[in-house]
Amino acid sequence: MWLTRFRELPAALRVLFLASFINRAGMFVFPLLAVYLVRGKDLSAGEAGLLISVGSTGLLVGSLLSGPLCDLRGRRAALLGSLLLNAAGYLGLAVLDGPPWTYAGLLFVALVGMGMFGPAANTLVADLTTPEQRPFAYTVNYVGNNLGMGVGPLLGGLAAAYSYDIMFAGNILAGLVCAVLIALWVPRDRHRRAGNRKDRARPGPLGHHHVLLVVLVSFFYVVPLIGLEYTLPLAVTTVLDESAGLVGAVYTINSVVVVGLGLFLEKRMRGHGTKLLLLVSGALWAAGLAVIVVAFSLPAILLSTVIWTLGEIIVSVIVPTYVADHVDERRVGTFMALNGFVLGLARLAVPAGLGALWTAHGHQPVFLTLLAAPLVGMAAYAVLRIRPSAAATAALPPKTAEAPATT
Repeated sequence: MWLTRFRELPAALRVLFLASFINRAGMFVFPLLAVYLVRGKDLSAGEAGLLISVGSTGLLVGSLLSGPLCDLRGRRAALLGSLLLNAAGYLGLAVLDGPPWTYAGLLFVALVGMGMFGPAANTLVADLTTPEQRPFAYTVNYVGNNLGMGVGPLLGGLAAAYSYDIMFAGNILAGLVCAVLIALWVPRDRHRRAGNRKDRARPGPLGHHHVLLVVLVSFFYVVPLIGLEYTLPLAVTTVLDESAGLVGAVYTINSVVVVGLGLFLEKRMRGHGTKLLLLVSGALWAAGLAVIVVAFSLPAILLSTVIWTLGEIIVSVIVPTYVADHVDERRVGTFMALNGFVLGLARLAVPAGLGALWTAHGHQPVFLTLLAAPLVGMAAYAVLRIRPSAAATAALPPKTAEAPATT
């Protein structure tokens, strides 16, 4: 029973999952930022887009800072710092009235905080779970985040309908509530003595080259996720000439599948090797995208969303679990930050590249490119040397001692 397994997790993690949900549900500002800059600050759509693009580099910087901060100051300090930076940046956006470049700077600060939170949370999960608990813990965290992401834009839209001040106040208040929960319930890091993992001889990233490659190759599974966020609204409204309201149906289906099937899928993943699960994830991504390529229509897009969301769930659980299982505990924060950096890099590069391709050749090459990405990832994972998970290794029966030789 998943509820029993949830209660067996440390109290600090249960509080972290609650804080992550509140934090995601309270992200009122970011989805409506372009509207705020255009209507609230009287900028043009082009100026707003440029400022958001510049400010969004904060996600990359935050991901990179999270690892060193976790290693130097601790996981709790990184989580609290991320929430306070995010609140400070949004407070500045809400109350200051300056030249446009100041909005980009304040957004940068807010998104540095946003970029730090995920890797720090994943690192804390790695610290406080046993190998057997990790896949379940990462699944619960992922489901909670997606549930919050489904609630947040709705609440943000309602708040913005009354006042942008309420929208910002709600976002800031949610972040501060999360900071209080973490400060009260998440303990300071317990620095354990080195020497209980095989990879300690070479603690740098190259000492864990197999983990480094697993994280970097996951970029090819992130590309279709970010690409679909960018292309599906365009495809629905321009190519299919459907209402923009139907775009929300895609995100609703995605959230429903994650929340409804995430824990069920985690149970089915137990006992299967990491490489097999990564290949299955890529196959689901490719199958979902193939549906769009072969039968481009609104029903195909909705069916596709169900299929590729299953692949999204698997890779989102397997990659941080693999990092936690195989990386020196002193370097887990660095590798979790690298995982976050891969996502941030895709957010910056993929929309620009696909936009240029769409403008030059139309939508069909765009979806073919998205289909090619997980196929490349599958080919790479097929040839990589991927070690078994710690839970699978622990489950193996001990080797029987050899019988003494007889004469």
